Amino acid sequence: MQDPGSWGEYVGSPELWNRTLQNWQSEFLAVWSMVILSVYLRQRGSPESKPVGQPHDSTGVSG
Repeated sequence: MQDPGSWGEYVGSPELWNRTLQNWQSEFLAVWSMVILSVYLRQRGSPESKPVGQPHDSTGVSG
C-alpha cells in the first residue's frame, strides 16, 4: 500500500487537480445545458410554453 503523504503533498498533487477540474467541467456542462434548454423551452409562442399561472394541461395553447 502506498503512503498517502502529507496534506500539503496531497493538495499539490497533479492527480487531485486533474480529477477536480474534470468534475467541475462536467458539472458546468450539465448546469449550463439545463439553463439554455429551460430558456429555449420557455420562449413566448413556443409549443412547450404556457401562460404563467395556467394549469399544466394548457401547454400548447398560444398566448
